[in-house]
Amino acid sequence: MATLSEFSLIQHYFEQLTPQREDVLLGIGDDCALLQCPAGHVVAASIDTLVEGVHFFADVDPESLGHKSLAVGLSDLAAMGATPAWFTLAITLPEINESWLKGFAQGLATLAKQHKIQLVGGDTTRGPLTISIQVHGFVRPEQALRRDGAQVDDFIYVTGTLGDAGAALQLKLQQLNESSLHDEDKHYLQQRLERPTPRVEIGQKLLGLATSVIDISDGLLADLGHIIDKSGVGARLELAQLPLSVALQKLNSNTAEQLALMSGDDYELCFTVSADNAAQVESLLVEQCTRVGVINDQSAISCVDQNDQVIEFQGTGYDHFPA
Repeated sequence: MATLSEFSLIQHYFEQLTPQREDVLLGIGDDCALLQCPAGHVVAASIDTLVEGVHFFADVDPESLGHKSLAVGLSDLAAMGATPAWFTLAITLPEINESWLKGFAQGLATLAKQHKIQLVGGDTTRGPLTISIQVHGFVRPEQALRRDGAQVDDFIYVTGTLGDAGAALQLKLQQLNESSLHDEDKHYLQQRLERPTPRVEIGQKLLGLATSVIDISDGLLADLGHIIDKSGVGARLELAQLPLSVALQKLNSNTAEQLALMSGDDYELCFTVSADNAAQVESLLVEQCTRVGVINDQSAISCVDQNDQVIEFQGTGYDHFPA
């Protein structure tokens, strides 16, 4: 298998593993893919790069890494309300390892099939393990979910639970007291870190209802901060309403709150909805979202406890290039 060239590696391991779509006029094997966007739609595109030692550990299960590599891009499409369609893969490998590539390809393909997204091109090179995936989807331009539409008095929601991936990372780095956690708790948290669930279906349900949406990749405070910056508003978060998993609830409450607010890699959605549409959204997303606050006319995010006291937190979220 070591005799594979860079030109045949993508084709050999990945080409037939993803769904074959009718809107792919020309896929892998030429200089460019030829793709047909539906009438009345625009293309939503996003790219993410995962680097060994920065975004994942060297000993990560390759199938889980394949899943996550695609999931982070699908989460971006979810935040736009876009329908996934196509993706490209650029992978830098220190060597060709047949067993590793099979596992990685399987994780990638399983998630691709779930969301009917086809691999349409790629590139390989030699070097430190690095994975870049660019995803493409389509959405009607007048419906696309954005960050800049939040209005004063909108309610703030999040999907799923928050802080699980951050807890798993701290466990891996031995920075978290794990005495209160059972083995099943640790396994759950690890799965949340290594196999996040992109909320594509939820994003599409929010079309025409949400005023702003963002996916939570760097922590709730950081990512909600992008919404209020783009929208020119402020926000009030109620700490008692933060959705915490059973595993996270076993931790010290202050630790759990900080993880829910500031740790990244959750890949849940944070979105805002007008009071008029709140009941409809909550009926559409029963047990899938939690109201955690409200948009106000301030210029920052304030966090209040159950006694309405403002609680200050140091930091906001993950940043590759902190000042």
